[in-house]
Amino acid sequence: MPGRADHVRPEGFTPRGILRRQPLEQWLFSGIYGLVLASAMVAALDATGEKAVPGADALWVLITALASSAAHGYAHVIAQRASVPGAATTSRLRSVLAEWPLVAAVLPTVGILLAAVAGWWAEATAVDTALLLNTVALFGLGASAAHTAGQGWPSSCRAGGLDMLIGLVIITANALIH
Repeated sequence: MPGRADHVRPEGFTPRGILRRQPLEQWLFSGIYGLVLASAMVAALDATGEKAVPGADALWVLITALASSAAHGYAHVIAQRASVPGAATTSRLRSVLAEWPLVAAVLPTVGILLAAVAGWWAEATAVDTALLLNTVALFGLGASAAHTAGQGWPSSCRAGGLDMLIGLVIITANALIH
């Protein structure tokens, strides 16, 4: 009797239900994209010489993530429509909703900025903290993905270090520009 692992799903098969479990690759893609987006946004909104408005900055980061998520999901819908003609279906709605990890990835940055609104720290400290946290998270996601793919820990840490470089580039650019 064949086990469950022997069952091969046809190409293009997607389980029913909007809240289905997403493949790790999709989650990592959207999560890393969200972390980079949050870092770039928070660095860009941290303008030297302007009055700090961390609440508005938090809102902009969240709105940008929602818009990017919707745009990326809708791009999947357009591509699907081009290859499979027909009316909009629930699978197309799922394509848009499947981008939730992008939005989830920016929530720590939004929370850090809202802590500045609450007066827990200055906006500059919140920006630095968000950039550092996102850079560490990029390392963690990169190392975790490599380890899940079967690489040993030294190789996984090198992969995480390469992912972390994206965050370090944003931090460096932020320091040079401001």
